[in-house]
Amino acid sequence: MISAAVETHGERFNQQAAEVIPVPAITSTGKVFQVSSTPNPDRKRVLFVTSEMADLVKSGGLGDVSAALPRAMAHLHDVRILIPGYPQVVNSGHPIHTVGELGGHAALPPCKIGRMDMPDGLVIYVLLCPELYERDGTPYGANNGRDWPDNHIRFARLGMAACDIAAGQGMVHWKPDLVHAHDWPAGLAPAYMHWRGVKVPTLFTIHNLAYQGTVSLACCPELGIPEHALQQEGMEFYGKLSFLKAGLAYSSHITTVSATYAREITTPEFGCGLDGFLSSKAHHGQLSGIPNGIDESWEAATDPHLVCPFSLNDWEGKKTNAQHVRELFELDDSEGPLFAVVSRLVYQKGLDLTIGVADAIVEQGGQMVIIGRGEPEEEQAMRELALRHPGRIGVRIGFNETDARRMFAGSDFLLMPSRYEPCGLSQMYAQRFGSLPIARNTGGLADTIEDGVTGFLFDAPSVDAYLNAVNRAFYAFGKPELLSAMRCRAMTQPFNWSQAVEPYADLYVKLVQRAVARNGRY
Repeated sequence: MISAAVETHGERFNQQAAEVIPVPAITSTGKVFQVSSTPNPDRKRVLFVTSEMADLVKSGGLGDVSAALPRAMAHLHDVRILIPGYPQVVNSGHPIHTVGELGGHAALPPCKIGRMDMPDGLVIYVLLCPELYERDGTPYGANNGRDWPDNHIRFARLGMAACDIAAGQGMVHWKPDLVHAHDWPAGLAPAYMHWRGVKVPTLFTIHNLAYQGTVSLACCPELGIPEHALQQEGMEFYGKLSFLKAGLAYSSHITTVSATYAREITTPEFGCGLDGFLSSKAHHGQLSGIPNGIDESWEAATDPHLVCPFSLNDWEGKKTNAQHVRELFELDDSEGPLFAVVSRLVYQKGLDLTIGVADAIVEQGGQMVIIGRGEPEEEQAMRELALRHPGRIGVRIGFNETDARRMFAGSDFLLMPSRYEPCGLSQMYAQRFGSLPIARNTGGLADTIEDGVTGFLFDAPSVDAYLNAVNRAFYAFGKPELLSAMRCRAMTQPFNWSQAVEPYADLYVKLVQRAVARNGRY
Protein backbone atom coordinates (compact mmCIF):
# COMPACT_ATOMS: atom_id res chain seq x y z
CA MET A 1 0.00 0.00 0.00
CA ILE A 2 1.69 3.20 -1.18
CA SER A 3 0.34 6.72 -0.82
CA ALA A 4 1.83 10.11 -1.53
CA ALA A 5 2.10 12.24 1.57
CA VAL A 6 4.35 14.82 3.15
CA GLU A 7 6.31 13.58 6.14
CA THR A 8 3.99 14.21 9.07
CA HIS A 9 5.92 12.57 11.87
CA GLY A 10 7.13 15.75 13.52
CA GLU A 11 10.71 15.35 12.23
CA ARG A 12 12.72 18.22 10.80
CA PHE A 13 16.32 17.90 9.69
CA ASN A 14 18.60 19.97 11.91
CA GLN A 15 22.15 20.03 10.57
CA GLN A 16 23.63 20.99 13.91
CA ALA A 17 22.01 18.38 16.15
CA ALA A 18 19.53 15.57 16.00
CA GLU A 19 16.11 16.31 17.43
CA VAL A 20 15.34 13.34 19.66
CA ILE A 21 11.70 12.60 20.35
CA PRO A 22 11.72 9.97 23.10
CA VAL A 23 9.42 7.05 22.33
CA PRO A 24 9.62 3.47 23.53
CA ALA A 25 11.48 1.14 21.19
CA ILE A 26 9.97 -2.32 20.99
CA THR A 27 11.75 -5.43 19.82
CA SER A 28 10.16 -7.92 17.45
CA THR A 29 9.30 -10.00 20.50
CA GLY A 30 7.35 -7.18 22.13
CA LYS A 31 9.93 -6.17 24.74
CA VAL A 32 10.03 -2.40 25.29
CA PHE A 33 13.32 -0.56 25.60
CA GLN A 34 12.76 2.60 27.59
CA VAL A 35 14.45 5.50 25.87
CA SER A 36 15.48 8.20 28.31
CA SER A 37 13.76 11.57 27.98
CA THR A 38 17.12 13.20 28.68
CA PRO A 39 18.81 14.20 25.40
CA ASN A 40 21.72 11.88 24.68
CA PRO A 41 24.63 13.70 23.02
CA ASP A 42 25.97 10.38 21.74
CA ARG A 43 22.70 9.38 20.05
CA LYS A 44 23.38 9.24 16.31
CA ARG A 45 21.24 9.00 13.21
CA VAL A 46 22.26 5.88 11.28
CA LEU A 47 21.10 4.77 7.82
CA PHE A 48 21.23 0.97 7.66
CA VAL A 49 21.54 -0.05 4.00
CA THR A 50 20.58 -3.66 3.28
CA SER A 51 19.20 -5.86 0.52
CA GLU A 52 16.99 -7.95 2.82
CA MET A 53 15.20 -7.90 6.17
CA ALA A 54 13.55 -10.90 7.80
CA ASP A 55 10.26 -9.09 8.58
CA LEU A 56 9.70 -8.52 4.87
CA VAL A 57 12.03 -10.58 2.67
CA LYS A 58 14.81 -12.94 3.66
CA SER A 59 17.35 -15.01 1.78
CA GLY A 60 19.90 -15.71 4.53
CA GLY A 61 21.44 -14.54 7.77
CA LEU A 62 21.74 -10.94 6.55
CA GLY A 63 17.94 -10.73 6.71
CA ASP A 64 17.95 -11.82 10.36
CA VAL A 65 20.65 -9.32 11.29
CA SER A 66 18.90 -6.49 9.43
CA ALA A 67 15.71 -7.14 11.40
CA ALA A 68 17.38 -7.55 14.79
CA LEU A 69 20.32 -5.14 15.02
CA PRO A 70 18.44 -1.86 14.33
CA ARG A 71 15.84 -2.82 16.91
CA ALA A 72 18.42 -3.80 19.49
CA MET A 73 20.12 -0.44 18.87
CA ALA A 74 16.93 1.62 19.28
CA HIS A 75 17.62 2.67 22.87
CA LEU A 76 21.05 3.99 21.86
CA HIS A 77 20.77 5.36 18.32
CA ASP A 78 18.16 6.36 15.73
CA VAL A 79 18.73 3.56 13.19
CA ARG A 80 16.59 3.51 10.05
CA ILE A 81 16.65 0.93 7.28
CA LEU A 82 16.93 1.53 3.53
CA ILE A 83 15.77 -1.45 1.44
CA PRO A 84 14.64 -1.96 -2.16
CA GLY A 85 10.90 -2.07 -2.82
CA TYR A 86 10.55 -5.73 -3.75
CA PRO A 87 6.98 -7.10 -4.05
CA GLN A 88 7.37 -8.74 -0.63
CA VAL A 89 8.07 -5.28 0.83
CA VAL A 90 5.49 -3.26 -1.09
CA ASN A 91 2.76 -5.86 -0.50
CA SER A 92 3.62 -6.58 3.14
CA GLY A 93 0.48 -4.90 4.44
CA HIS A 94 2.36 -2.05 6.12
CA PRO A 95 1.41 1.39 4.70
CA ILE A 96 4.12 3.16 2.69
CA HIS A 97 4.01 6.95 2.35
CA THR A 98 6.06 8.58 -0.39
CA VAL A 99 8.39 11.09 1.26
CA GLY A 100 11.01 11.87 -1.38
CA GLU A 101 12.17 11.65 -4.96
CA LEU A 102 15.67 10.96 -6.28
CA GLY A 103 17.05 11.79 -9.69
CA GLY A 104 18.74 9.33 -12.01
CA HIS A 105 22.46 8.86 -12.52
CA ALA A 106 24.06 7.36 -15.64
CA ALA A 107 21.86 4.31 -16.38
CA LEU A 108 20.33 4.36 -12.89
CA PRO A 109 16.69 5.44 -13.19
CA PRO A 110 15.04 8.06 -11.01
CA CYS A 111 13.02 6.65 -8.13
CA LYS A 112 10.93 7.55 -5.13
CA ILE A 113 11.51 7.00 -1.43
CA GLY A 114 8.67 5.64 0.68
CA ARG A 115 8.49 5.52 4.42
CA MET A 116 7.15 2.47 6.25
CA ASP A 117 6.60 2.66 10.01
CA MET A 118 6.62 -0.76 11.65
CA PRO A 119 4.30 -1.38 14.62
CA ASP A 120 7.28 -1.40 17.00
CA GLY A 121 8.48 2.04 15.85
CA LEU A 122 11.22 0.96 13.42
CA VAL A 123 11.39 3.28 10.41
CA ILE A 124 12.08 1.72 7.01
CA TYR A 125 12.79 3.76 3.88
CA VAL A 126 11.68 1.83 0.80
CA LEU A 127 13.35 2.44 -2.56
CA LEU A 128 10.40 2.58 -4.96
CA CYS A 129 11.52 1.72 -8.47
CA PRO A 130 9.08 -0.83 -9.97
CA GLU A 131 11.10 -1.46 -13.14
CA LEU A 132 14.04 -2.67 -11.03
CA TYR A 133 12.50 -4.35 -8.00
CA GLU A 134 8.90 -5.44 -8.49
CA ARG A 135 9.58 -8.94 -9.84
CA ASP A 136 8.67 -12.41 -8.68
CA GLY A 137 11.58 -14.23 -7.08
CA THR A 138 14.19 -13.60 -4.43
CA PRO A 139 15.98 -10.29 -3.84
CA TYR A 140 18.71 -11.47 -6.18
CA GLY A 141 17.14 -13.63 -8.86
CA ALA A 142 14.20 -15.41 -10.42
CA ASN A 143 12.49 -18.43 -8.94
CA ASN A 144 14.58 -20.68 -11.21
CA GLY A 145 17.67 -19.74 -9.18
CA ARG A 146 19.29 -17.54 -11.82
CA ASP A 147 20.50 -14.06 -10.86
CA TRP A 148 18.82 -11.08 -12.50
CA PRO A 149 21.08 -9.91 -15.35
CA ASP A 150 20.70 -6.27 -14.27
CA ASN A 151 21.64 -6.80 -10.62
CA HIS A 152 24.49 -4.32 -11.08
CA ILE A 153 21.90 -1.64 -11.91
CA ARG A 154 19.48 -2.74 -9.20
CA PHE A 155 22.00 -2.58 -6.38
CA ALA A 156 23.93 0.40 -7.70
CA ARG A 157 20.59 2.20 -7.48
CA LEU A 158 20.43 1.18 -3.80
CA GLY A 159 23.93 2.52 -3.19
CA MET A 160 23.20 5.79 -4.97
CA ALA A 161 19.97 6.24 -2.98
CA ALA A 162 21.95 5.90 0.25
CA CYS A 163 24.41 8.47 -1.07
CA ASP A 164 21.60 10.88 -1.96
CA ILE A 165 19.98 10.55 1.47
CA ALA A 166 23.36 11.05 3.18
CA ALA A 167 23.86 14.19 1.11
CA GLY A 168 20.52 15.58 2.30
CA GLN A 169 18.85 15.23 -1.08
CA GLY A 170 15.47 13.83 -2.04
CA MET A 171 13.33 15.76 0.49
CA VAL A 172 13.39 12.89 2.99
CA HIS A 173 13.71 15.40 5.88
CA TRP A 174 16.15 13.17 7.74
CA LYS A 175 19.89 13.05 7.26
CA PRO A 176 22.13 10.41 8.81
CA ASP A 177 25.26 11.02 10.85
CA LEU A 178 26.58 7.68 9.58
CA VAL A 179 25.77 5.18 6.84
CA HIS A 180 26.09 1.46 7.71
CA ALA A 181 26.17 -0.62 4.50
CA HIS A 182 25.94 -4.42 4.40
CA ASP A 183 27.56 -6.87 1.97
CA TRP A 184 28.09 -6.46 -1.76
CA PRO A 185 24.57 -5.24 -2.67
CA ALA A 186 25.24 -2.09 -0.61
CA GLY A 187 28.92 -1.84 -1.53
CA LEU A 188 28.53 1.16 -3.83
CA ALA A 189 27.00 3.31 -1.07
CA PRO A 190 30.40 4.23 0.48
CA ALA A 191 31.90 4.48 -3.01
CA TYR A 192 29.35 6.94 -4.41
CA MET A 193 29.59 8.98 -1.20
CA HIS A 194 33.38 9.14 -1.54
CA TRP A 195 33.31 10.07 -5.22
CA ARG A 196 30.71 12.78 -4.62
CA GLY A 197 32.55 14.20 -1.60
CA VAL A 198 29.82 13.46 0.95
CA LYS A 199 31.60 13.74 4.30
CA VAL A 200 29.26 11.49 6.29
CA PRO A 201 31.33 8.54 7.66
CA THR A 202 30.55 5.02 6.49
CA LEU A 203 30.76 1.57 8.04
CA PHE A 204 30.80 -1.50 5.79
CA THR A 205 30.02 -4.95 7.18
CA ILE A 206 31.11 -8.18 5.47
CA HIS A 207 28.64 -10.98 6.10
CA ASN A 208 30.22 -13.38 3.60
CA LEU A 209 33.39 -12.45 1.70
CA ALA A 210 32.80 -15.14 -0.92
CA TYR A 211 29.90 -13.21 -2.47
CA GLN A 212 31.54 -10.19 -4.06
CA GLY A 213 29.18 -8.82 -6.70
CA THR A 214 31.65 -8.79 -9.59
CA VAL A 215 30.69 -7.45 -13.02
CA SER A 216 32.47 -6.50 -16.23
CA LEU A 217 34.52 -3.32 -16.52
CA ALA A 218 32.22 -2.52 -19.43
CA CYS A 219 29.53 -1.63 -16.86
CA CYS A 220 31.42 1.50 -15.76
CA PRO A 221 29.42 3.94 -17.97
CA GLU A 222 26.09 2.46 -16.83
CA LEU A 223 27.04 2.84 -13.18
CA GLY A 224 28.70 6.24 -13.47
CA ILE A 225 31.98 4.98 -12.05
CA PRO A 226 34.89 7.44 -12.42
CA GLU A 227 38.05 6.32 -14.17
CA HIS A 228 40.21 6.82 -11.08
CA ALA A 229 38.21 4.09 -9.29
CA LEU A 230 39.63 1.48 -11.68
CA GLN A 231 42.79 0.85 -9.75
CA GLN A 232 44.04 -1.64 -7.18
CA GLU A 233 43.18 0.71 -4.32
CA GLY A 234 39.68 1.19 -5.74
CA MET A 235 37.04 -1.29 -6.87
CA GLU A 236 38.97 -3.04 -9.64
CA PHE A 237 39.33 -6.77 -8.90
CA TYR A 238 41.29 -8.99 -11.30
CA GLY A 239 40.03 -7.20 -14.38
CA LYS A 240 36.46 -6.78 -13.14
CA LEU A 241 34.45 -4.46 -10.92
CA SER A 242 33.70 -5.71 -7.42
CA PHE A 243 30.84 -4.14 -5.50
CA LEU A 244 32.16 -5.69 -2.31
CA LYS A 245 35.65 -4.30 -2.84
CA ALA A 246 34.11 -0.87 -3.42
CA GLY A 247 32.62 -1.06 0.05
CA LEU A 248 35.95 -2.15 1.50
CA ALA A 249 37.96 0.49 -0.35
CA TYR A 250 35.84 3.56 0.35
CA SER A 251 34.30 3.00 3.79
CA SER A 252 35.62 4.65 6.94
CA HIS A 253 35.80 1.31 8.73
CA ILE A 254 35.12 -2.37 7.99
CA THR A 255 33.59 -4.93 10.28
CA THR A 256 32.81 -8.58 9.86
CA VAL A 257 30.64 -10.80 11.96
CA SER A 258 33.08 -12.61 14.26
CA ALA A 259 36.55 -11.99 15.65
CA THR A 260 37.93 -15.24 14.24
CA TYR A 261 36.58 -14.52 10.74
CA ALA A 262 38.15 -11.05 10.87
CA ARG A 263 41.53 -12.75 11.31
CA GLU A 264 40.83 -15.53 8.82
CA ILE A 265 39.99 -13.22 5.91
CA THR A 266 43.47 -11.69 6.07
CA THR A 267 44.91 -15.10 5.08
CA PRO A 268 45.06 -16.69 1.60
CA GLU A 269 42.90 -19.64 2.70
CA PHE A 270 39.88 -17.51 3.55
CA GLY A 271 40.63 -14.15 1.90
CA CYS A 272 38.99 -14.89 -1.49
CA GLY A 273 41.69 -12.94 -3.29
CA LEU A 274 41.34 -9.93 -0.97
CA ASP A 275 43.60 -11.11 1.87
CA GLY A 276 46.37 -8.63 1.07
CA PHE A 277 43.93 -5.74 0.77
CA LEU A 278 42.26 -6.70 4.05
CA SER A 279 45.58 -7.23 5.81
CA SER A 280 46.43 -3.64 4.99
CA LYS A 281 43.11 -2.47 6.39
CA ALA A 282 43.69 -4.48 9.56
CA HIS A 283 47.20 -3.06 9.90
CA HIS A 284 45.74 0.46 9.86
CA GLY A 285 43.10 -0.40 12.46
CA GLN A 286 40.25 -0.29 9.94
CA LEU A 287 39.02 -3.89 10.28
CA SER A 288 37.36 -5.48 13.29
CA GLY A 289 35.11 -8.42 14.12
CA ILE A 290 31.82 -7.97 15.99
CA PRO A 291 29.72 -11.10 16.50
CA ASN A 292 26.05 -11.27 15.61
CA GLY A 293 23.41 -12.05 18.19
CA ILE A 294 19.99 -13.66 18.09
CA ASP A 295 16.70 -12.11 19.10
CA GLU A 296 14.92 -12.92 22.31
CA SER A 297 12.24 -15.02 20.64
CA TRP A 298 14.75 -17.91 20.79
CA GLU A 299 13.66 -19.08 24.21
CA ALA A 300 12.60 -22.71 24.63
CA ALA A 301 10.25 -21.95 27.53
CA THR A 302 8.15 -19.38 25.64
CA ASP A 303 8.52 -20.00 21.89
CA PRO A 304 4.99 -20.43 20.46
CA HIS A 305 6.36 -22.34 17.45
CA LEU A 306 7.28 -25.35 19.57
CA VAL A 307 4.99 -28.34 20.00
CA CYS A 308 5.89 -28.36 23.67
CA PRO A 309 7.86 -25.49 25.26
CA PHE A 310 10.47 -26.64 27.78
CA SER A 311 13.07 -25.29 30.17
CA LEU A 312 16.37 -26.37 31.68
CA ASN A 313 16.38 -30.04 32.64
CA ASP A 314 12.88 -30.51 31.16
CA TRP A 315 14.04 -33.13 28.71
CA GLU A 316 10.59 -34.74 28.44
CA GLY A 317 9.43 -31.54 26.73
CA LYS A 318 12.39 -31.78 24.39
CA LYS A 319 11.47 -35.41 23.62
CA THR A 320 7.95 -34.30 22.68
CA ASN A 321 9.39 -31.99 20.04
CA ALA A 322 11.69 -34.79 18.86
CA GLN A 323 8.75 -37.14 18.39
CA HIS A 324 6.93 -34.51 16.33
CA VAL A 325 9.99 -34.00 14.13
CA ARG A 326 10.35 -37.75 13.57
CA GLU A 327 6.72 -37.93 12.47
CA LEU A 328 7.10 -34.87 10.24
CA PHE A 329 10.04 -36.45 8.42
CA GLU A 330 8.48 -39.93 8.42
CA LEU A 331 11.24 -41.50 10.53
CA ASP A 332 10.95 -44.69 12.55
CA ASP A 333 10.44 -44.55 16.29
CA SER A 334 13.83 -44.47 18.00
CA GLU A 335 15.51 -43.94 21.33
CA GLY A 336 18.77 -42.99 19.62
CA PRO A 337 20.11 -39.46 19.05
CA LEU A 338 18.50 -37.16 16.48
CA PHE A 339 20.87 -35.09 14.33
CA ALA A 340 19.61 -32.00 12.47
CA VAL A 341 20.82 -30.01 9.48
CA VAL A 342 19.19 -26.56 9.10
CA SER A 343 21.15 -24.87 6.36
CA ARG A 344 21.41 -23.34 2.95
CA LEU A 345 22.31 -26.27 0.70
CA VAL A 346 25.53 -24.93 -0.78
CA TYR A 347 29.12 -26.16 -1.02
CA GLN A 348 30.29 -23.80 1.72
CA LYS A 349 28.22 -25.69 4.29
CA GLY A 350 30.22 -28.94 3.92
CA LEU A 351 27.22 -31.08 3.08
CA ASP A 352 29.44 -33.57 1.26
CA LEU A 353 31.18 -34.15 4.60
CA THR A 354 27.81 -34.81 6.24
CA ILE A 355 27.06 -37.36 3.52
CA GLY A 356 30.44 -38.91 4.36
CA VAL A 357 29.51 -39.48 8.03
CA ALA A 358 25.84 -40.37 7.46
CA ASP A 359 26.38 -44.13 7.24
CA ALA A 360 28.24 -44.13 10.56
CA ILE A 361 25.48 -42.13 12.24
CA VAL A 362 22.82 -44.56 11.07
CA GLU A 363 24.90 -47.64 11.96
CA GLN A 364 25.27 -46.37 15.55
CA GLY A 365 21.51 -45.89 15.94
CA GLY A 366 21.26 -42.23 15.05
CA GLN A 367 18.77 -40.50 12.77
CA MET A 368 19.07 -37.34 10.71
CA VAL A 369 16.63 -34.64 9.54
CA ILE A 370 17.60 -32.05 6.93
CA ILE A 371 15.83 -28.86 5.84
CA GLY A 372 16.99 -26.17 3.44
CA ARG A 373 17.23 -25.04 -0.15
CA GLY A 374 20.13 -24.01 -2.34
CA GLU A 375 22.18 -25.30 -5.24
CA PRO A 376 20.36 -27.95 -7.35
CA GLU A 377 23.26 -30.39 -7.08
CA GLU A 378 23.29 -30.17 -3.28
CA GLU A 379 19.50 -30.53 -3.09
CA GLN A 380 19.64 -33.68 -5.21
CA ALA A 381 22.45 -35.12 -3.10
CA MET A 382 20.28 -34.68 0.01
CA ARG A 383 17.32 -36.41 -1.66
CA GLU A 384 19.52 -39.34 -2.64
CA LEU A 385 20.88 -39.58 0.91
CA ALA A 386 17.34 -39.91 2.28
CA LEU A 387 16.48 -42.57 -0.30
CA ARG A 388 19.47 -44.66 0.85
CA HIS A 389 18.27 -44.58 4.47
CA PRO A 390 14.45 -44.64 4.57
CA GLY A 391 13.09 -44.23 8.06
CA ARG A 392 16.48 -43.06 9.32
CA ILE A 393 17.16 -39.90 7.32
CA GLY A 394 14.49 -37.43 6.22
CA VAL A 395 14.85 -34.42 3.92
CA ARG A 396 12.59 -31.43 3.17
CA ILE A 397 13.74 -29.14 0.36
CA GLY A 398 12.57 -25.62 1.19
CA PHE A 399 12.35 -23.68 4.41
CA ASN A 400 9.70 -23.17 7.05
CA GLU A 401 10.41 -21.19 10.21
CA THR A 402 8.17 -23.28 12.44
CA ASP A 403 9.62 -26.59 11.25
CA ALA A 404 13.17 -25.25 11.66
CA ARG A 405 12.52 -24.14 15.24
CA ARG A 406 11.01 -27.50 16.10
CA MET A 407 14.05 -29.22 14.61
CA PHE A 408 16.37 -27.18 16.81
CA ALA A 409 14.17 -27.97 19.81
CA GLY A 410 13.77 -31.68 19.09
CA SER A 411 17.26 -32.58 17.93
CA ASP A 412 20.07 -33.70 20.18
CA PHE A 413 22.83 -32.46 17.87
CA LEU A 414 23.14 -29.94 15.04
CA LEU A 415 25.51 -30.80 12.16
CA MET A 416 27.39 -27.74 10.88
CA PRO A 417 30.66 -28.78 9.16
CA SER A 418 31.11 -25.51 7.27
CA ARG A 419 34.26 -25.01 5.24
CA TYR A 420 34.09 -21.43 6.44
CA GLU A 421 31.45 -19.63 8.49
CA PRO A 422 31.69 -15.84 8.98
CA CYS A 423 29.42 -15.97 12.01
CA GLY A 424 26.59 -18.44 11.70
CA LEU A 425 23.29 -18.21 13.54
CA SER A 426 22.10 -21.82 13.50
CA GLN A 427 24.65 -22.90 16.10
CA MET A 428 23.35 -20.20 18.44
CA TYR A 429 19.71 -21.12 17.81
CA ALA A 430 20.52 -24.79 18.45
CA GLN A 431 22.32 -24.14 21.72
CA ARG A 432 19.48 -21.98 23.00
CA PHE A 433 17.17 -24.98 22.43
CA GLY A 434 19.52 -27.54 23.98
CA SER A 435 20.80 -29.02 20.71
CA LEU A 436 24.59 -29.38 20.80
CA PRO A 437 26.33 -28.28 17.58
CA ILE A 438 28.97 -30.47 15.92
CA ALA A 439 30.90 -27.94 13.86
CA ARG A 440 34.15 -27.08 12.21
CA ASN A 441 36.49 -24.91 14.25
CA THR A 442 36.29 -21.85 12.02
CA GLY A 443 34.92 -18.29 12.01
CA GLY A 444 31.95 -17.60 14.24
CA LEU A 445 31.59 -21.29 15.05
CA ALA A 446 34.92 -21.16 16.88
CA ASP A 447 33.78 -18.05 18.75
CA THR A 448 30.37 -19.32 19.88
CA ILE A 449 30.89 -23.04 20.64
CA GLU A 450 32.95 -24.24 23.60
CA ASP A 451 34.39 -27.59 22.61
CA GLY A 452 33.27 -30.38 24.93
CA VAL A 453 31.15 -27.95 26.95
CA THR A 454 28.40 -26.56 24.67
CA GLY A 455 29.18 -28.60 21.54
CA PHE A 456 31.92 -30.38 19.61
CA LEU A 457 34.50 -28.80 17.28
CA PHE A 458 36.85 -30.34 14.74
CA ASP A 459 39.66 -28.71 12.77
CA ALA A 460 40.31 -30.26 9.36
CA PRO A 461 37.54 -30.19 6.71
CA SER A 462 37.69 -33.97 6.37
CA VAL A 463 35.36 -36.89 6.97
CA ASP A 464 37.78 -38.44 9.48
CA ALA A 465 38.00 -35.31 11.64
CA TYR A 466 34.24 -34.80 11.42
CA LEU A 467 33.52 -38.42 12.33
CA ASN A 468 35.73 -38.15 15.40
CA ALA A 469 33.55 -35.25 16.62
CA VAL A 470 30.38 -37.23 15.82
CA ASN A 471 31.68 -40.16 17.87
CA ARG A 472 32.36 -37.82 20.79
CA ALA A 473 28.73 -36.72 20.54
CA PHE A 474 27.54 -40.35 20.65
CA TYR A 475 29.65 -40.87 23.77
CA ALA A 476 28.04 -37.83 25.46
CA PHE A 477 24.57 -39.05 24.48
CA GLY A 478 25.29 -42.31 26.30
CA LYS A 479 26.17 -40.42 29.51
CA PRO A 480 22.90 -38.76 30.66
CA GLU A 481 24.52 -36.59 33.34
CA LEU A 482 27.14 -35.29 30.92
CA LEU A 483 24.54 -34.68 28.20
CA SER A 484 22.27 -32.82 30.61
CA ALA A 485 25.12 -30.63 31.86
CA MET A 486 26.18 -29.73 28.32
CA ARG A 487 22.61 -28.92 27.32
CA CYS A 488 22.14 -26.66 30.35
CA ARG A 489 25.39 -24.84 29.66
CA ALA A 490 24.44 -24.38 25.98
CA MET A 491 20.96 -23.07 26.78
CA THR A 492 22.32 -20.33 29.04
CA GLN A 493 24.88 -18.88 26.62
CA PRO A 494 24.52 -15.05 26.31
CA PHE A 495 23.87 -14.76 22.57
CA ASN A 496 21.12 -12.11 22.59
CA TRP A 497 21.64 -8.91 20.64
CA SER A 498 21.48 -7.03 23.93
CA GLN A 499 24.90 -8.57 24.63
CA ALA A 500 26.26 -7.94 21.15
CA VAL A 501 25.01 -4.45 20.35
CA GLU A 502 27.35 -2.30 22.45
CA PRO A 503 30.45 -2.75 20.25
CA TYR A 504 28.45 -1.47 17.25
CA ALA A 505 26.98 1.39 19.25
CA ASP A 506 30.41 2.48 20.45
CA LEU A 507 31.87 2.21 16.94
CA TYR A 508 29.09 4.42 15.54
CA VAL A 509 29.96 7.14 18.03
CA LYS A 510 33.72 6.90 17.40
CA LEU A 511 33.36 7.07 13.61
CA VAL A 512 31.11 10.13 13.80
CA GLN A 513 33.42 11.85 16.29
CA ARG A 514 36.44 11.22 14.05
CA ALA A 515 34.59 12.57 11.02
CA VAL A 516 33.54 15.70 12.88
CA ALA A 517 37.07 16.25 14.17
CA ARG A 518 38.43 15.87 10.64
CA ASN A 519 35.77 17.70 8.63
CA GLY A 520 33.74 19.77 11.07
CA ARG A 521 29.97 19.40 10.94
CA TYR A 522 28.77 18.02 7.61
